This record gives sequence, structure tokens and C-alpha cells, in this order.
Amino acid sequence: MKNINDKFQQMTADVPLYIQAELDISFAISNEIYTLMQERGLSKKQFADALGKKPSEITKWLSGQHNFTIRTLAMLSVFFGKPLIQTCPRKYEILEDEHPTMVAEDTPVND
Repeated sequence: MKNINDKFQQMTADVPLYIQAELDISFAISNEIYTLMQERGLSKKQFADALGKKPSEITKWLSGQHNFTIRTLAMLSVFFGKPLIQTCPRKYEILEDEHPTMVAEDTPVND
């Protein structure tokens, strides 16, 4: 019997590396926002009110599926008093049979 991790690996085996990186970064940002909210004892409503946003927007942010703008990331960094993003959460290895979209140092490749 296969475990859930094996099934997940099969499902994501064909996902391009840059999409995997995008998901990793998106969920890392959402997790960081949630952690900072918890540290400050903020509910979604309190957080939304403090930022002049609707609670539904905060829910979207925390889903890991929101495409944050640089402006929003900067605003959140100022609100929490610390940067939300610093580097990519993990390094990505380029497979020989895959067209590289990122190199080991996360520097875009010019075609």
C-alpha cells in the first residue's frame, strides 16, 4: 500500500520546476503571515480591520493561492516590522531533461 507522500510525489512528478517553486514561495508567505498574526493574537477580522481590508481577502492571502504584489508584501512587511520574504525557501536542482528556468542560485537564465 502506498502512503500519501508517494501519491503526492506521483501527482507532482510532471509539474515544471518553476511551478513547484512558485507554490513553495506562495505557501511560505501565507504561513509566515499566519504565524505573525498568531504571534500578535490577531484574528482575521482584527487583521483585516487594521489593514483596511475585508476578512475575505485575508482568507485568500492565507490560502497559499494569492499572487501577492510587491506593494502588498512591502505593506505587510512594514505592518509586521519584518520582511516577509528574504530568499527562496529551498534550492532547486535542474534536471538534465528539463529546460532550466532557474539556476542553483535562483538567477533567471537568459535565453
